[in-house]
Amino acid sequence: MRTFVAVFPPREIGEALSQASHDLPANRDFRLVGPEKIHLTLKFLGEVAEDALDRVKQALEPVRERHEPFEITTSGLGAFPSRRRARILWAGIESGAGPLRALAADVENLLDTVGFEREARPYTPHLTLGRARARPAKLDDATAAPPALRFTVSSMQLVQSVPGKNGVTYQIRATYPFASR
Repeated sequence: MRTFVAVFPPREIGEALSQASHDLPANRDFRLVGPEKIHLTLKFLGEVAEDALDRVKQALEPVRERHEPFEITTSGLGAFPSRRRARILWAGIESGAGPLRALAADVENLLDTVGFEREARPYTPHLTLGRARARPAKLDDATAAPPALRFTVSSMQLVQSVPGKNGVTYQIRATYPFASR
């Protein structure tokens, strides 16, 4: 099963970001993500066998006590690898990037102990809004940024990506609430 570790924003944040992506002049060049699927990936695990899932769940348990809730503010829209050759359309993170990087590093370290390979690239916190349809798209530099949106990150989830006839759905396999001190 395809699995990843993520933080999901509140429903209204996902809806606002989804609307901002639909308002883009280049929106037809991207397969846009539905508001319920918008998330911050902390670590993509790839295929994980059902019998290995319990080891993953257990390895992530220390996150509960190591992290406290923190605030995030979104920033403008961007693209990977660049705005001129966009393959991934995203909303950036203005404030809260430091705690997100610390959380991602902790997840990386914890899962390394159960055999998951470390990411080669540095972690760049972002909320994926869409993927280019067939070729790299161009994100207009004049594109208006969505309003800064603020929310509290108080947990992370272990998520399974389930393919179906109507596309992929996400199934939460475990939730890890952060300690409030």
